[in-house]
Order: sequence, then structure tokens, then C-alpha cells
Amino acid sequence: MSITSGLRGARLPRRLLQLYVGLALYGASSALLVRGGLGLEPWGVLHQGLAERTGLTIGVVSIIVGAVVLLLWIPIRQKPGLGTVSNVFVIGVAMDGTLAVVPDARGLAVQIPVMLAGIALNGVATGLYISARFGPGPRDGLMTGLHRLTGRSVRLVRTALEVAVVATGFVLGGTVGAGTVVYALSIGPLAQLFLRVFAIPSAEAGSTVVAGSTPEQAILRT
Repeated sequence: MSITSGLRGARLPRRLLQLYVGLALYGASSALLVRGGLGLEPWGVLHQGLAERTGLTIGVVSIIVGAVVLLLWIPIRQKPGLGTVSNVFVIGVAMDGTLAVVPDARGLAVQIPVMLAGIALNGVATGLYISARFGPGPRDGLMTGLHRLTGRSVRLVRTALEVAVVATGFVLGGTVGAGTVVYALSIGPLAQLFLRVFAIPSAEAGSTVVAGSTPEQAILRT
């Protein structure tokens, strides 16, 4: 099954719009969490830590990590979709672009609203791009692939991966804080809500490219 196999159906323009708007907004939401300074989403902690150590921008690090994670799909026999490949590049570019124009938030009176806006926007973005049904992001596919390979629950695999990336990112200098906790508690309900809001009938969306995963399983970060 090829990357372009989902490019058909009457709803294709809407699906493509949702995919790329969603990925761009996801990058913007991650940038807002950086500017809020109160803690990042799990993979964001790792990206920021690596950026601190390497001197690369956090968006470039996100692209590199996404590409490396995508290579890990090979031994677990996951198949990428258009959304998977687009995820690697669009989020990182959108993140760096947003960081270039949005300054750091100063003081809790500004930091808290920026953090909450970032988390809410992340939920909207997740609902948009996953509902487009072009395949999950590299990190989501790693989770669902390990779930299928090991027989462990999605929740357990998700928790193990996120604890590992947060711990590694924190050691490298990534920001863990209230925002990390609020994100972890709220992103599931937010994503479920916006998956329903932006849902496209599956019969018209074409076949999902990555076998064995569903939008509900792929709620986690890109």
C-alpha cells in the first residue's frame, strides 16, 4: 500500500485542507507552549532538551527526531501515509515560524493564558489532522506498532514511551512543569472532542493507510 493510496474520494480537498491546517496549527501550539515557559508536551520536552544541547532550532530537532522515529517503523512493519511524512516536516517548520514572531511570555498573568491557548490549540490541531485519515504521525505510529507487536495495551505503551521521552528531555534541559501535567490530563478529552467535530465519514475518506491503527488510537503526538 503506497503513501498516495488514500488520495481519492469526493472529500479529498477537505481532507487535505484539514491535514495541513491541522499540522501547521500543531506546530504553532507547540511553539506557544515553549513561549509560555510553564512546561511542554512530552515529546516537546525531548525536542527542547536536544535543541539546548545541539544548538539547532527546536523545529529542526523535531524534524530530525520525527525522521528517526519513522525509520523505527521499518522493523515493526508500520506503513506510512501522506500524513505521516507531512507530519515530519510541517510541524517543525510551523513551530520555528511561530517562534520567530511570538515573543516569550513574561509573568504568570501572561504565561498561563499562553499555556492554555497552546494546549487548546493542540487539541483542535489533533482533531483536524487525525480526522483527515492520511495516517498517524511518526510517534503515534511507533506507539500503535509497539502495541501490536508486544500485545501490551495502548495505554501502557503510551505511558512507557512518554515517561522515557520526558525523562530524557528533562535530563537534557527540556522544560517540565505545570504545562506538562495540564497537557497530559487534558489532551485526551480535547482530542476526542475535536475528532468528533472534524470527523469525515470514513466511507468517503478512503482507506486509512496505516493498518491496525484508528484515529482514537492515534490521539497521541506527532
